[in-house]
Amino acid sequence: MITAEELCDRFGDCTRAATDSRGDVDGVMFFALHGASFDGNDFAADALRRGARWAVVDSNRPIEHNPDLAERMIRVDNTLTALQNTAREYRRRLALPIVAVAGSNGKTTTKELTACVLSERYEVAATRGNLNNHIGVPLTLLSMTHDTQIGVVEMGASACGEIRLLASIAEPNCGIITNIGRSHLEGFGGVEGIRRGKGELYDFLASHGGRAFVPEDDEVLMQMASERPTMQVERYPLSLSDGIRSNLEGRYNLANIAAAVAIGRYFDVEQERIEYAIEHYTPSNNRSQLIESGRNTIIADCYNANPSSMSAAIENLHRDDHTKKMLILGDMLELGEWSDDEHRHIAMTAAQVEGAEIISVGSSFAAAADVVAGDMVASGAWRCFATTGEAAEYLKTYNPSGYRILVKGSHGWALEKVLPLL
Repeated sequence: MITAEELCDRFGDCTRAATDSRGDVDGVMFFALHGASFDGNDFAADALRRGARWAVVDSNRPIEHNPDLAERMIRVDNTLTALQNTAREYRRRLALPIVAVAGSNGKTTTKELTACVLSERYEVAATRGNLNNHIGVPLTLLSMTHDTQIGVVEMGASACGEIRLLASIAEPNCGIITNIGRSHLEGFGGVEGIRRGKGELYDFLASHGGRAFVPEDDEVLMQMASERPTMQVERYPLSLSDGIRSNLEGRYNLANIAAAVAIGRYFDVEQERIEYAIEHYTPSNNRSQLIESGRNTIIADCYNANPSSMSAAIENLHRDDHTKKMLILGDMLELGEWSDDEHRHIAMTAAQVEGAEIISVGSSFAAAADVVAGDMVASGAWRCFATTGEAAEYLKTYNPSGYRILVKGSHGWALEKVLPLL
């Protein structure tokens, strides 16, 4: 069976790696992965016909009858493992610094800011979009070129063991955990599980001579760092964000800005260029994105949500002195047995935003509102809908104007669909 080294040799002839045969596959190495409702092996021959250089397929697949296609099919025991092993070997050959970004909240924004800052001095390759899992991280590594000088790799996880795997593939030289929040409680089995799971990045750095950027204002992360005495630690204060203007909404983004400053300084980016990069970064991914619609000011933070990020976003709106406020909230998913308590806590926080109108989507917030904000539900100040579509129909009729509106919920609710109605 072919080795990772041999696969990496063949990848040298390719433009990139791909796992989706539907787009442009000219010159790619196509990895035939399995999904819940598809088998990539079924599309390998078509990818080769349309220009793929190689197709990596499972060894138990029937031999392709077309000799030209058959000789460009690389048979392996497991295509996902082959993708990951090829990415690891390729990363080793590039021999460049990799900065890993993990954490419960803010990791994508921190990754984006860090990449912008480092790009002021270096050729940087960073995770695109949300390709931060066991497939996305290998694809990110394989998108790098010999011109790349630094890689910034986001690592997401919903259970223990996942960061350990991603770190073993990307082999980061340094990294940052943005925070330990109440995300994916069901998968991690509680807050202690989250701490262990995210701490797997520190474990890798500690055992491989790596360096962690640790916010000294965060007691939990400082304690976690102290528990790993072999890890090199670069401490930095939240005050690194002082005086830096940005297009990001919310005080909670100051921590993300400070992280990017700390990493930029470590890699010898001049302070003036650091500030320029942050000030000119414009979010466009429904994460802390400020939108002026002409009728309302919208805080689009609806890519995802968990109790920690939801609470921070609502409290940020609460501090705002705008007279008309609206919250459009979607249920937080993947909370398991903690779901009822967490939704009631967030419902209480939302109900304390003075004079705000609240629209919620999903049964969990509806139940929580009945318990902690029954008077608001009775008066119509809090309206509950089962689906995003139902909420959208209401907004079409209501046509709100003059509001400062927070839109936040788990990605599964697709709350971005209501943004054009605001």
